[in-house]
Amino acid sequence: MKSFKPKDDPTDKPPADGGGRNAERDFHGEQRSNATHASTTDPDARLIRRGRGKEAKLCHMGHLLMENRSGLIVDALVSEASGTAEREAALTMLGRLAGRHRATLGADKGYDAAAFVAAVRGLNVTPHVAQNITRRSAIDGRTTRHPGYAVSQRIRKRVEEAFGWIKTTGGLRKTRHRGTARVGWMFTLTAAAANLIRLPKLIEAA
Repeated sequence: MKSFKPKDDPTDKPPADGGGRNAERDFHGEQRSNATHASTTDPDARLIRRGRGKEAKLCHMGHLLMENRSGLIVDALVSEASGTAEREAALTMLGRLAGRHRATLGADKGYDAAAFVAAVRGLNVTPHVAQNITRRSAIDGRTTRHPGYAVSQRIRKRVEEAFGWIKTTGGLRKTRHRGTARVGWMFTLTAAAANLIRLPKLIEAA
């Protein structure tokens, strides 16, 4: 966060207090946003808050596409952090899927947006998206009445196991690299390693 400095004055030197190059810095009460500030060490990183009551952090966003039956990761993508990055990444990964057979997409209520649902259907994919009951949902009874919808909603949560492995065992809770491209290849490599860990269990079950 110390590297997140005003764009018009990237030096943004703190007062001389004898703290050296890594002096303490109090950001309390300071207005900071991606429009006015940027990181001097990783310009691709963006400031984002991942939930109510949580602090904003500089980060990249990693996205996974999982095959529900096996729990294997079929695509991985890193993007700049934004409020719409998850939906945009989902459309990108769905568009890269091989084959033309009908598929379903299980997702949480953050994906319940009319434009996203329409775009998913345009890719020959049925959106099994959780309904956002705080507003008018883009998912209605034509989708939720099918038994497969409930199955997708139950199994989709398994993707969190992959994210958990990538963050802890894979060591990507904090990135070692800078820039979307470098963080992206490391994220993809770690996702492939997660698949290799899971494969023996699938082979044994078969």
